Amino acid sequence: MQFIIREMKAQEYPLLDEFLYQAIFVPKGAEPPARDITNDPALQVYVQNFGQQAGDDCLVAEVGEKIVGAVWVRIMNDYGHIDDDTPSFAISLLPQYRGNGIGTSLMRSMLQRLASKGVEQVSLAVQKDNYAVRMYRICGFEVIGENEQEFIMLCRLTGKIGGK
Repeated sequence: MQFIIREMKAQEYPLLDEFLYQAIFVPKGAEPPARDITNDPALQVYVQNFGQQAGDDCLVAEVGEKIVGAVWVRIMNDYGHIDDDTPSFAISLLPQYRGNGIGTSLMRSMLQRLASKGVEQVSLAVQKDNYAVRMYRICGFEVIGENEQEFIMLCRLTGKIGGK
């Protein structure tokens, strides 16, 4: 599948609400949550006023003229929070575009982008049953903590392309 990865434009930030919803892991056989779940303050931390905080950064994947995926980072007190200097990741694709390498390309592009800016490490939280755990490991994330349902993962960027 042909796709391009580019920086998200400020006027496209409202699309992050949809990608936030698509980032919610729904186990096989489970019903997806109502769309208004993204209004929960614990989830709004990922998208509210995006672009207005230092460190907010987003890349998108386009197929044709359509944005089909997004990876974004910000320093926030989310589920994967490590410290106030470590950006947290969020990534998602529209369902029909999963399994084509787009997510891995988005993730690697953002890691390289952050390393070139001197960011030392990034974190994320992921449910243990989520198929994306494998991709995160391939991209250099390691499990540094866990609870009953989630892994907290960290990727050290020091020494990667453009990193310190």
